[in-house]
Amino acid sequence: MTPAPSLIQSARALLIRDLRLLWRRRGDSLQPALFALLVVVMFALGLGGEPQALANVASAVLWVAVLLAGLLSLDTLFRGDAEDGSLEQWVLAPVPLAWLVAVRVFSHWLTTVLPLIVATPLLGELLHLPREQLPVLLVSLALGTPLLSLLGAVVAALTVGMRRSGILVALLALPLYVPVLVFGAGSVAASAQGLDAVGALLLLAAGLIAALVLAPLAAAAAIRIALN
Repeated sequence: MTPAPSLIQSARALLIRDLRLLWRRRGDSLQPALFALLVVVMFALGLGGEPQALANVASAVLWVAVLLAGLLSLDTLFRGDAEDGSLEQWVLAPVPLAWLVAVRVFSHWLTTVLPLIVATPLLGELLHLPREQLPVLLVSLALGTPLLSLLGAVVAALTVGMRRSGILVALLALPLYVPVLVFGAGSVAASAQGLDAVGALLLLAAGLIAALVLAPLAAAAAIRIALN
């Protein structure tokens, strides 16, 4: 009898599969980054390119750009697997479904959001972001964007059985995203005013820890309901 794969082996196999599929659709994988760049450029043009006006809103614009870019690809988080029958295999796999969901969320964050975080210093220069605000902005994005992906995974799992649910996913996810946006952008604003930003960052960290435990379980339950 073939031994059941371990959690690490199953995670490695799923990550390799996701990366291979992403490589085959290289054009689609660039859409979130291009969308975020477009948002930044439009804000810069809308404010007339005035350095001081851009600097005042730079951190908030970058947070909104990253949030919307992640939301752009949220509907496809589980839909491809549902259409080709892979999602049923997830349910029947000898590893917990919540573990596979967590690996998929990590894959989504790694390929969609992490490149945007890496590009944040460059995008910040386009918006004349004060350089002393950059460390707090990067920390808030590093804590907040995985939380956004986990919350989005629950919404994507709830709607995976529906056709053309892109707008519905956005409508359901945005209210959950608002507190993360408030604390993420608020931590940078507090730092810019000389206030302590640690409190907002700790709240983001607490939310991330709670979501790491609860969101995969909730998404797994939603997938089982959708398949049944």
